[in-house]
Amino acid sequence: MEGIVAIIVQAIAGAVGGGLAGNMVKAAGMALLPKLISGVVGGVLGGSVLGSLVGGGVDPTVAADAAAAAGGLDWGQLIAQLVGGVGGGGILTALVGMVLGKR
Repeated sequence: MEGIVAIIVQAIAGAVGGGLAGNMVKAAGMALLPKLISGVVGGVLGGSVLGSLVGGGVDPTVAADAAAAAGGLDWGQLIAQLVGGVGGGGILTALVGMVLGKR
């Protein structure tokens, strides 16, 4: 998956995960902007980590052939970016919410 496309997917998924986690951690009383910012940051970090773990064990030539057969889109990498983004964004937002809630 192209670099900038992966970052955009991770950021959007992280914002979604951050919004969901921010609504679950109601004790923090976080506004929308801190939820989204922590979600985006966590999403990019989580998506990068999970994407490299999933893509790390694949032979690049086999991955390129599979992506070409699927119309140029690597579905495994896309799903890893989405899951990592939502998970990373949610986790970081929950942690930030717990820290802000204790003040």
